[in-house]
Amino acid sequence: MVRLRQAVNRRGYAPTVLIVPAVVAIAFLVLPLAALVGRVNWATLWQDVSSQQAADALRLSVTTGLIATILCLLLGVPLALLIARSGARTAAVLRAVVTVPLVLPPMVGGLALLFLFGRTGWLGFTGLQLPFTTAAVVLAQTFVALPFLVLALEGALRTSGVDYERAAAGLGAGPWTIFWRVTLPLAAPGLISGVILCFARAVGEFGATALFAGNAPGVTQTMPLAIYTAFNGAGVSQDAAVALSLLLLVTAIAVLLLVRAWRPGSATEGVR
Repeated sequence: MVRLRQAVNRRGYAPTVLIVPAVVAIAFLVLPLAALVGRVNWATLWQDVSSQQAADALRLSVTTGLIATILCLLLGVPLALLIARSGARTAAVLRAVVTVPLVLPPMVGGLALLFLFGRTGWLGFTGLQLPFTTAAVVLAQTFVALPFLVLALEGALRTSGVDYERAAAGLGAGPWTIFWRVTLPLAAPGLISGVILCFARAVGEFGATALFAGNAPGVTQTMPLAIYTAFNGAGVSQDAAVALSLLLLVTAIAVLLLVRAWRPGSATEGVR
């Protein structure tokens, strides 16, 4: 009886009837994924994934996703540090700017990139031919994935505080030494989580890539675009599209598991 009361105290006092819509919500999220897995042709799975067009889409997605993640690291770490060390008002404004790509429809993001880097865009005078190239895929992925890294790292930097940095400075350490030996190690869980989420978002990007980079096989056709093309009667077969969808699903699950493993306190959650 005592244990039951302790369990209730820990879990709260939510009405039992709310379990019904909660189960419906879980079913709504899980059943479509189960239906996807049920449509996989297991006999030809490897053949579908390793077909030429599917392999090209997979290779392009992974390659551009990795490059976009590196760009996000180079740009996002300084930005996250700036937000974390700024005053409340400045940080709120910068955080709002970073969050915009998360809530912006991907197609709008692609259109914005096109108006910036296109032939008649603001940077058109530079002569750079970025739209509808592989470089455009990387830029589109970076645009939509950067907020995941910045917000995850900024939260970790705020949590770690500046006490250890001040102590290191008091002992004579320089700014770069403090950054590499104190700041980043303390924020490592947030940084790693952000990198993993960033890469997963980059690989799964569709809307901005389609509008800004196009859908040329072997050049700009990533896995999401190959899946979309297949179900519109062109490109890879539908079996290959389902196989690629399964691959993206497995990737997403792996990302969630990795993020959970690196989250601070995850090792002790089960004990509590």
